[in-house]
Amino acid sequence: MLLDPYISNINHHCIPTPIASQASIEHFRSQKVVHKRYIAHLLLSAKRYFENLPSLLEIPIPTMAPDLNDPSLPPRLTVCGDTHGQFYDVLHIFELNGYPSKNNPYLFNGDFVDRGSFSVEVILTLLLFKLSDPDCIHLHRGNHETKNMNKIYGFEGEVKAKYDDRIFELFLEVFSHLPLASVVGGKVFVTHGGLPTEPGVTLAEIRKIKRGCEPPNEGLMSDLLWADPQPFPGKSPSKRGVGFSFGPDITESFLKGNGLQLLVRSHEVKDEGYLVEHGGKTITVFSAPNYCDSMGNKGAFIHFAEDCEPKFTQYEAVPHPNVRPMAYAAGMGGLFM
Repeated sequence: MLLDPYISNINHHCIPTPIASQASIEHFRSQKVVHKRYIAHLLLSAKRYFENLPSLLEIPIPTMAPDLNDPSLPPRLTVCGDTHGQFYDVLHIFELNGYPSKNNPYLFNGDFVDRGSFSVEVILTLLLFKLSDPDCIHLHRGNHETKNMNKIYGFEGEVKAKYDDRIFELFLEVFSHLPLASVVGGKVFVTHGGLPTEPGVTLAEIRKIKRGCEPPNEGLMSDLLWADPQPFPGKSPSKRGVGFSFGPDITESFLKGNGLQLLVRSHEVKDEGYLVEHGGKTITVFSAPNYCDSMGNKGAFIHFAEDCEPKFTQYEAVPHPNVRPMAYAAGMGGLFM
């Protein structure tokens, strides 16, 4: 079905307005789709936008309160972890925390798609907000914003069921240009997976990583997308079969060498929605509650105000239409890739 509110609020460059973004959410909530002509325009616009960004973003903490009608709320940035196609839980985040806006900005830290069967709705919602106001939301690539993972874990099948092969290829082009990391408030390093395991890597090197491709099996991009923390020093091969795990000494060295105080990453389900490790220097945040309708975990997001001290909000899963996770998947992979 053609999305009339979307079409009526789109400008001549095919960039959505905030009104169109919220109208689209209501359309998606009712399990309706936007005509693929407009999705193609949206994805081409998103690709052009992201390919001009560096691989490492600098995100300031806002100076205005998120709700201008309630100045008692401090200015803040909200960081969310994996959402994995759980569209109705993403809407719940917005119900709890407000829609994205210049004064209420979000950073979504990758893995928007796969496993959950409303991945199309999740990524389109995030892109609509991004293109309506680039300062209201920031997006990182996760290890699931890749062709191989999408083939196994459902996003490819979902896009082809709702649209077609060409739209899936356009999604892959957008994914390949997503930034890989951010520095928040000059103090917090945020990336989907983890830290480089080679010593001495600088922010300048991360900023210059070449994108527009599928991730290699090893190296700096692979570490940022795939690495996990471990409790003991040093590095070791990852239990995932891709990349490495990094110890508290590697975290300490990277942060100190780059004048930072904290690492925030995602990439792993946590019972409470988040976990603090490495002597308080590493935080994992995961925003898909009751992951795959089976894990029983909470979701969480983090607020960062001017002092960049993390403040956590936890929440439970909400009901969704009767479409099971992995409904579009070509093969059953593990829950922890």
